[in-house]
Amino acid sequence: MEHVTIRANGAAFHVARTGSGKPLLLLHGWPEFWLTWKPVMARLAGRYTLIAPDLRGFGDSDKPHGAYGPDQHTDDMLALLDALGVDKAGVVGHDVGGAVMQPLARKAPERIAGLFFFDFVYPGIGPRMAAPDRLNHIWYQSFHQMEVAPALVGASRDSCRTYIGHFLHHWSHRKAAFDDVIDDFADNFFKPGNLAGGFAHYRASHAARVKMMQGAAPALPPITVPTCIRWAEHDPLFPYAWTDRLGETFSNLDLKMFPDVGHFPHREDPDRAAAEIAGFFERINWR
Repeated sequence: MEHVTIRANGAAFHVARTGSGKPLLLLHGWPEFWLTWKPVMARLAGRYTLIAPDLRGFGDSDKPHGAYGPDQHTDDMLALLDALGVDKAGVVGHDVGGAVMQPLARKAPERIAGLFFFDFVYPGIGPRMAAPDRLNHIWYQSFHQMEVAPALVGASRDSCRTYIGHFLHHWSHRKAAFDDVIDDFADNFFKPGNLAGGFAHYRASHAARVKMMQGAAPALPPITVPTCIRWAEHDPLFPYAWTDRLGETFSNLDLKMFPDVGHFPHREDPDRAAAEIAGFFERINWR
């Protein structure tokens, strides 16, 4: 595994890179950073060049003051591909990464060979996300708007570990998925600025999510880039039933359930996750 710092779009990005072959850009979610992809990277390194950046605000990438959401991350990732000399890449994402991939595919479809998603937010979820029986699942998104949130969560390493560990454990169906790296995650988020940097995504995305939950999200044309989605069977945050309107957002869609996992398929079952990713990019006959 190679670790490099790449300057792009006015910021420095930490990138983990391994393997050889066609490039795949791996975009993490919250509360994650590049390390979440390591099991999948190990399994795909013989077939692809795996590029796993820490998004702006996360990990060891820059954390400038302010909110930065999917549109900012899109510009960052296009500049990062330019800096790496990558003309066209497959993109794999989850959660926050999936939110980034949608404007990325609309802004620069010619740069993307295909999109592979695990569970993420898309407009078709709509008001269901704010239904009374779901509010206890998304409380953290409001908490992350508060200026005091980073200080409270980061009061000590133990409080940071408890908070981050809660989501990694609660959202997993296979509860041991992060046991081997929980201290790495705690240490990473306890670094100066990392909690606030991750929370910044929620501040930047808040207005658009409110519109979505009010059923007032603007209508956008479908994304035409070849798309594969493997949605977890047991995601407590984004139920599989919410996949019913994906065809409105993606016109070239391969959708199936990913069995026996929760919100983090890439960590809970990396063998199957890697096989699904490789299978998709082989099927689309990427040149």
